[in-house]
Amino acid sequence: MRILVADDHDLVRETIAAFLRSEGIDDVDTAATLDEAIALVERGIAFDLILLDYNMPGMSGLTGLDRMREISAGVPVALLSGTATADIAQAAIRSGAAGFIPKTLPSKTIVSAAQVMAAGEIFAPYSFMTQVPDGKAAELTPREREVLRGLCEGKSNKEIARDLDLQEVTIKLHVKTLSRKLEARNRTHAAMIAKELNLA
Repeated sequence: MRILVADDHDLVRETIAAFLRSEGIDDVDTAATLDEAIALVERGIAFDLILLDYNMPGMSGLTGLDRMREISAGVPVALLSGTATADIAQAAIRSGAAGFIPKTLPSKTIVSAAQVMAAGEIFAPYSFMTQVPDGKAAELTPREREVLRGLCEGKSNKEIARDLDLQEVTIKLHVKTLSRKLEARNRTHAAMIAKELNLA
């Protein structure tokens, strides 16, 4: 069995590849972007399964999934994500994805999921797919959403403060508060969550 793991986070990509190899799947190729993954497929490598990170460069949401499915000619293509919602996972499967793997799954489960999808079955963890959104987005104030929009645009605190006619220290406070509400590790993670939840 040969699997392609595409993810822009080196540690995540190599960890998943190591999980797969440790379970006897010797042929595991990796890529850091959608374009790199597509280049490997176009070289004629015969993959049994392709795993794509929902957030890596080139994906543009489910557009990247569609591109890979067209190019891979019938090979099962599934999504990986650490932040995508159940709605996104369901939309991916409706679009023809072979499944959806939350990165929070135990390593053994990820390997089992890969084997199931390579065999032509669809994998979607029931507990994840049926979860009820916890309303994090609803907790954000209008001002926090404005600050979050600035984060998504890659602006510094100083630039956001200027745009909103506020003090930079106030922006820092908003960033800290909205990050806590979104359970984000840092401003980049907050922006990533915002994009996936269409908050900004």
